[in-house]
Amino acid sequence: MPEEFSRTEKLIGPDAMKKLKASHVAIFGIGGVGGYVAEALARSGVFKLDLIDKDNVDLTNLNRQIIALHSTVGRPKVDVMKERILDINPKAQVKTFQCFYLPETCEQFDFSEYDYVVDAVDTVTAKLALIGQAKEAGVPIICSMGAGNKLDPSLFEVADISKTSVCPLARVIRQECKKRGIKDVKVVYSKEKPVIRDTVPASCAFVPSAAGLIIASQVIKDLLK
Repeated sequence: MPEEFSRTEKLIGPDAMKKLKASHVAIFGIGGVGGYVAEALARSGVFKLDLIDKDNVDLTNLNRQIIALHSTVGRPKVDVMKERILDINPKAQVKTFQCFYLPETCEQFDFSEYDYVVDAVDTVTAKLALIGQAKEAGVPIICSMGAGNKLDPSLFEVADISKTSVCPLARVIRQECKKRGIKDVKVVYSKEKPVIRDTVPASCAFVPSAAGLIIASQVIKDLLK
C-alpha cells in the first residue's frame, strides 16, 4: 500500500487495506456530518467515493464544516471535498453530483454499484427514499439522525432505528419505517434533548464532527466484516 496508509495497515493488516481500497461508498450530504465522514473514509484508505450535495459553502458553515474556509465560501461543497480527498490520496476515484437527492432524482444513482451508503442529508423525504433504495438494492446504509441543537458529542449511539428514543428526527423516521414495513436500519443518534433558542437550527464544531467520525468508523467496521 502507499506510504500514506502504512500506519493504518499496521493496525488492520494488508488484506483489510486491499478490501477498503476496492470498496465503493456513496455519501449523501457533504455538510457538518457528511464532510467528516468523507474525510475519515478517504484517510482510512477507501479509494472509491461518490459525493452528493447541491449546496455551496456558506459563511454560516465556518463554525462546523471541515470544507468551510473563507477561501472556499461560494464554491460547491462536492468540489471542495473532492479536492481535499485527492490531496489526501491522489489515486482516489471521486465522483461528484451537485444535486439534492430526492425521489425525483434517485434514478441518477445505481445503488448496486455501492458497497455502502451513508445518509447525511437533512430532510425526512430524502432519508426515507435513500433507505428504500438501499434496501431494494441490498446495500447496507447508515443514517445520521439529528445533530443540530446539540452540545454533548459523548451521547451519540449506534443503534437500529427501532431502538432509538428522545431524538425528534429519529422518532419520525422510526414511525415512517414502521408504516412502510422497513426493518434493520442502522442509525447514529443522540439521546440529548435539543437546545432550542430560535427557529433557526443551531450547531457547533464538535457535535456534527463526532457524529461523522462515528459513522465513518462504523462503515469501516462493516466493510471489513
